[in-house]
Amino acid sequence: MTEEITPMVRVRGNSPSGMHWAALIILLALAATTACDVERRKSDAELGLNPQQSAGRKIYDAHCDRCHEPYSTRGKKGPGLKGMFQHKYLSLSGLPANDERVTDIIRLGRNEMPGYSQTLNAQDIQDLLAYLHTL
Repeated sequence: MTEEITPMVRVRGNSPSGMHWAALIILLALAATTACDVERRKSDAELGLNPQQSAGRKIYDAHCDRCHEPYSTRGKKGPGLKGMFQHKYLSLSGLPANDERVTDIIRLGRNEMPGYSQTLNAQDIQDLLAYLHTL
């Protein structure tokens, strides 16, 4: 049995660790250019949220954010919620964009959205609505 040994070819000035650095720099540059629409998360103070809206944001983060984009009309699993109360009707259901209808959707769910009547109490829902009005 013969063993073939392949010599390592080096380009002048390029050590294996130097090539790793070059690859890392290329990856970082690529990441910087492809992540253009990712914004730093603003604090409650930067958004001007009052205590009720801040409480609602925490509820949103825990229960809604996985399916809904708060500051975009682009959705994830569900629709984006930016400006939802600035329209006469909700984008997917066509229901009136008011506290009563949105509360019903939060409590009872709709289509693929689960209901949260067993998870959120009346105050939680009021806090969440207060936050949703800021979007």
